[in-house]
Amino acid sequence: MSLSSPRKVIFDTDPGVDDAMALYYALARPGMEMVGITTTFGNVSVEQAATNALYLTAIAKRNVAVTQGVKTPWVKPGEAPPDFIHGADGLGNLPSRQATTNRVDPRSSAQFIVDMARAHPGEITLVAVGPLGNLAAALMLEPALKTLLREVIIMGGTVLEPGNVSPVAEANIWNDPHAADKVFTAGWKLTMVGLDVTHQVIVPVALIQKIADQHRHIATDTLLHAVKFYADFYSGLYPHVAKIYGCFGHDVLAFIYLTNPELFTLQSGRIRVATEGIAQGQTMMNRRDSISYPQAGWGDAPDTHVCMQVQADGALQVFESTLMGPWLSA
Repeated sequence: MSLSSPRKVIFDTDPGVDDAMALYYALARPGMEMVGITTTFGNVSVEQAATNALYLTAIAKRNVAVTQGVKTPWVKPGEAPPDFIHGADGLGNLPSRQATTNRVDPRSSAQFIVDMARAHPGEITLVAVGPLGNLAAALMLEPALKTLLREVIIMGGTVLEPGNVSPVAEANIWNDPHAADKVFTAGWKLTMVGLDVTHQVIVPVALIQKIADQHRHIATDTLLHAVKFYADFYSGLYPHVAKIYGCFGHDVLAFIYLTNPELFTLQSGRIRVATEGIAQGQTMMNRRDSISYPQAGWGDAPDTHVCMQVQADGALQVFESTLMGPWLSA
């Protein structure tokens, strides 16, 4: 992606450490126009998510609209945010924050998505890296949204890789499975960047330290603090991550897919989400179109493009070169 072909993006997010990595990648990437940030519950409450989005953009000296969206899942009971993964504040428990003056846009996240899609039909890519309630709500506000957006890229789900909240479910989908199933069956151009690839990419803390040393800026210092907290969690859980001392690059891979799709191997098929029972949140993919399954719900489901493999070294190189570039001002 180059400056000659700017891409308008709405970032639907629940920041969140890996969300912060993704946001700064998007802001640093030439040719990316951040139309707005729509926040949701997930890694933190939706109120904290909006606070973090405002803070991260303010310290990076970027004026981006931030909205507040859904507070709870569509149907299932809500869960406590995972403060042991991201910190109580979502950014690794920052010891202090600079005063900022930017404020939340008064529109709901769903309304903002609809407004921007109507204003720029066919131009906006929506990158969603949290539970999918805002997208489901936007679809209910504007059924034509599937044709107004250029494409949707989500970080969520898994096909073959074990889940991270159950043996079969990934956290973003499990947090709001009914909304997720609506998103997967909406009929828009949809790509899923799930655990099948995000568990292949470990971002070393040493790389974030290198970026922070390059810029000597509050934005990259904040990111470094957050990533260290995040890496402590993952290094305590996975011995192979501990050897590197890093963390999985979950959310940033959704943007790396947008900018560098050649790094990914995809498979297409219909996906439905289990909304009840022990498999709640499972993203079930039909990978055998030649079989006519007797269960209802498969015949008319649209195809999703699913990332199954990624060139991990290439993804890390793209991430490093982008964040090491001159994207921050004093």
